[in-house]
Amino acid sequence: MRSKDKVLGALYGQAIGDAMGMPTELWPIQKIRSKFGNNITEFLDGTADNDIAINFKAGEYTDDTNQAFAILDALIETNWNPNTKVLVRHIMKWADEVGAWTNNILGPSSKVALKLVKEGKDPHEVTKTALTNGCGMRISPIGTLFEPNQLDMLVKMVYEVTKITHSSDVAISGASMIAGAVTAAMADQNWDEIISYACKANDEGFKLGAPTWAAHNKNRLMIGINLAKKYKNQDDQFSQAIYETVGTGTMVSESIPSALAIAYYARDVKKCAILCTNLGGDTDTIGAMATAICGAKNGANSIPSNWITLINKRNPQHNIDKFADEILNFKA
Repeated sequence: MRSKDKVLGALYGQAIGDAMGMPTELWPIQKIRSKFGNNITEFLDGTADNDIAINFKAGEYTDDTNQAFAILDALIETNWNPNTKVLVRHIMKWADEVGAWTNNILGPSSKVALKLVKEGKDPHEVTKTALTNGCGMRISPIGTLFEPNQLDMLVKMVYEVTKITHSSDVAISGASMIAGAVTAAMADQNWDEIISYACKANDEGFKLGAPTWAAHNKNRLMIGINLAKKYKNQDDQFSQAIYETVGTGTMVSESIPSALAIAYYARDVKKCAILCTNLGGDTDTIGAMATAICGAKNGANSIPSNWITLINKRNPQHNIDKFADEILNFKA
């Protein structure tokens, strides 16, 4: 059974991982260590030398969570029946409001696809080759809508909301993997079962996307899971192995397997968010995905209350509690 505590856990997990990972976004590990030292453990302002994070203050989440919640707003407007025009309208409204076109806030695939839509052009030639992780960064709330026995409906919903900017096999499968992990975590499956269900969702999603040459998410995830087992209780060694072996860049086949492996290793919202911001690479996006899974598993009651208070205070544009109520009213 889906519960409000677990829905809130997923939503706040998404927001927390995103906001905590923001200051180090797209920096190599050497630069993070030089700037912030060995271990960031709290929310920080973006700094002037990070041309993406410069736009944000401590506790503010980025395009990952803003797009996730824009998608929720769009689905609520259409009574949970995905409508491409409405989905695009809500994301474009957010993008226009924050100056995403000029402030280096949108990811590369989303920016090109939405720009074509804005110009009245068909973005399919771009979306079918999209290999970057905008597909996964905003998808975790979709996982809160379904039970594990509704895999087909889950993957269909993932496809409908993802194809507006990403319609490649690796993108649809990766987004399905993240949403599937959230669904299984919401159902309180154990961590090995969560990974198994995420892989099933990945396989179903892969069938729906346009063929690409990208590495398969599931295969790379298995590498990450093996690293999590090898370096159990060795945070620094595990993080370094993920960074150097699976990869933490913006490609779907790096960041999504890494996010799932980190969630599997951390198993806790606070630990997961801290690991991700100190990781190097696409820290906010990996944080959003990984920490959402941990939040879905453990619920909002497992999250430090001051973290939730800060997220609410710094992001007044959204009412996360109201989103949770709307999600619980959804019937597949």
